[in-house]
Amino acid sequence: MAARRRDSNEDQTGSDTSLVKSAERTVRILEALAASPTRLTIAELQERMGYPRSSLHALIRTLREMKWVEADTSGSAFGVGPHALLSGTAYLDRDPALPFAYATLEDLRAELGHTMHYARRDDAHVLYLASRESRGGTSVVSRVGRRLPAHVTALGQCLLSCLTQAEVEAVLPERLDALTVNTITDKDELYAELEAVRARGWAFEREQGTEGVACIAVPVDYRIPATDAISCSMPAKLADADEVDRIADALTRHTGLLAAALRRAGIR
Repeated sequence: MAARRRDSNEDQTGSDTSLVKSAERTVRILEALAASPTRLTIAELQERMGYPRSSLHALIRTLREMKWVEADTSGSAFGVGPHALLSGTAYLDRDPALPFAYATLEDLRAELGHTMHYARRDDAHVLYLASRESRGGTSVVSRVGRRLPAHVTALGQCLLSCLTQAEVEAVLPERLDALTVNTITDKDELYAELEAVRARGWAFEREQGTEGVACIAVPVDYRIPATDAISCSMPAKLADADEVDRIADALTRHTGLLAAALRRAGIR
């Protein structure tokens, strides 16, 4: 009797472990598909993730049936499906800070004339939650729903600067990947830049994340450490010293008002 109970418990433990592994693999597959600019084949997913081909086939089939993944016309390459969008939209709809942020982005766009972004740090990345495009005819691509490495963006750098040195070291990956030739990939150089951001209260990057684009960002201090920030993006050729100072002053003023409004509303 005791042996049967023990075997039953071991079977249950093994089943639970298998379910957890399948759940983790499912999430990783969705993240890989979402991060890829193109659809991926099973072979490409296997190369990137190292999962057995049989497991990938089974999980992709299930995700397709549930509309979290969709295939191209050949049925051999896959990307995220419409239900992934529904999940992401639900996150935005339920975030209590965003209605306040939307109003601030509108005010800043009206004052500055450039493209505005609102983002949140996600470990060593930033997740773009809202954007307001420039009305001046100079378009910068909207990034709502996209996730970029924190070290390549002004948004990420200003949020990393809100952490201690030890916290930054713990959160960063072993290697800093480059998105452009101007991306900071040396950690000592990044740490020095974060010290400069802490001293002045805002971050500035020129063509580190996107060629031809410069960005200034300020944290929204309604949480400690700050998790959210607002940035202003513009063509790099427009980012002279006077324009950078004008934008930094406006961002500092508006993010201060936004943080105060969020604290008064009890949003943490």
